[in-house]
Amino acid sequence: MTLEGELARWSRGWRGPAAAALIAFLAGLPGVFAVPPLDRDESRFAQATAQMLETGDYVVIRYQDQPRFKKPVGIHWMQAASVSAFSSPEARQIWAYRIPSLLGAMLAAAACAWGAAALFGGPAGLLAGAMLGTTFLLSTEAFIAKTDAMLCGMTTLALAALARIYGEARGGPPAGKRAVLLFWLGTAFATLIKGPVGPLIIGLTIGALLLLDRRPAWLARLNWYWGLILVLVIVGPWAGAVTVATDGAFWTTALAGDLAPKLAGGQETHGAPPGYHTLLAPLLTFPMTLLLPAALVTAWRRRAEPGVRFAVAWFAPGFLFFEALPTKLVHYPLLTYGALAWLAAAALAQPLGPKVRWTGAGLSAFAGLALAGGAVYLLSAYGDGADVTAAALTAGLLAAAGLVGAYMIVRRAPRAALVSALGLGVLGHAALAAGLAPRLDPLWLSDRTEHALAAARLLPRQGVAEAPVAVAGFAEPSLVFALGTPTELEGAEEAAQAIAEGRPAVVEAREEADFRAALAAAGAQARLVTVIEGLDYSNGDEMTLRVYQSARGAAR
Repeated sequence: MTLEGELARWSRGWRGPAAAALIAFLAGLPGVFAVPPLDRDESRFAQATAQMLETGDYVVIRYQDQPRFKKPVGIHWMQAASVSAFSSPEARQIWAYRIPSLLGAMLAAAACAWGAAALFGGPAGLLAGAMLGTTFLLSTEAFIAKTDAMLCGMTTLALAALARIYGEARGGPPAGKRAVLLFWLGTAFATLIKGPVGPLIIGLTIGALLLLDRRPAWLARLNWYWGLILVLVIVGPWAGAVTVATDGAFWTTALAGDLAPKLAGGQETHGAPPGYHTLLAPLLTFPMTLLLPAALVTAWRRRAEPGVRFAVAWFAPGFLFFEALPTKLVHYPLLTYGALAWLAAAALAQPLGPKVRWTGAGLSAFAGLALAGGAVYLLSAYGDGADVTAAALTAGLLAAAGLVGAYMIVRRAPRAALVSALGLGVLGHAALAAGLAPRLDPLWLSDRTEHALAAARLLPRQGVAEAPVAVAGFAEPSLVFALGTPTELEGAEEAAQAIAEGRPAVVEAREEADFRAALAAAGAQARLVTVIEGLDYSNGDEMTLRVYQSARGAAR
């Protein structure tokens, strides 16, 4: 059977969204189990969820003894459910916290396929979902235990449902009441996960459609009265409870301390000029990069078609908003990538001209070679001879994804080029996440420290050594997640006090002199267990961590 025949067979009815979800699952799964806990956001989210399970407080989000009033509670509840079902907070297994992110990526791919199928046909829907699910950005967010993959899933679900309602009003297939319900459910859960971000993209899409069409009657089909009640029922109980529990401090901190600085300037050194997201798009959308020029041409030439118009209204205002936002993080435009996938899939319905084929080939080759170069750089900077095979496999597959796709699209086989690029891209991403990255020891200071403590029977959850561990000079959240909530991060004097009390301590080289002086003042002696050298990649500092135990405890 031809490729077109296989696409038609696998895209019928529920098969298309299910196949897209499976592809996203395969793209994200390797990193879920292989990559150690990441700093800083992932480990902060995971640690806050672990504390929810430890304390039974599912309303107020905390990181150690500090309130964490930045994002709503939705992802923490999902992570807590996953950990309760598959692990325990004591085990500190990061993969259990990542399952909601993997499910969010699968939902995004399935919803993308479902929405596109109504506007462009089943095969285009399947390709759109597969493209979104395999983008380098989403397949990476799929194994990071934070909000963004699930936010993408819920927002894409709401917009896919909205697109079906919009398409029905313009002669498309019936959307039915299910689409209305899914729109409001996606909107509600997006709000519970990350506050106004998801509704903002949905609102910008609706606003753009109103400006383009000047025909608002179709919006009445959303059943606003009952829909807003549903949003209130889902979001309201927690919003009320956290308002009471924190005396309103959650909202003042979240709005004035987190959201407002992002709108006013580059928060936490994450500022960048306009054009930042555009320049990164060929890498972050890879291997869909191949069809980006065709997608943009389709957006302009076929803008009068309902499906293309909806995709433009979804992508353009949201992407421009993120480009204009002073604070820029690479994952911000992820919520708009579903629209790019729709436009790319729609472009395949017509022959591609030589300009878009050659431009797409050039971008694809560049992105594949750039990502392959990144793998080589990681090997040279943080690997050793034992990592050469993993790095070569990663670089080879990523380069092949870009170059094979480029060659085939130039040879006038765009669908085969896309399928080949997607397959090789998924394999390359898997080799990076499960093969190369976990082997780069200098990057995983916290993971190596945890294993060193465990080997010496000093890890608190082993129940042998006195707890908690005191740490001086290294306070990354990944270490707190690894060692447990009570981990002390005060300084050299507290580390010396821990040794005096028979507890383990971890001391960074810059704190060593003060630690030795504090030990002498306390009349305590420490035995060096091991030395761990590496890079704190969150701030770029070289680190030397020394793990100590009490000489008295070692003698026993």
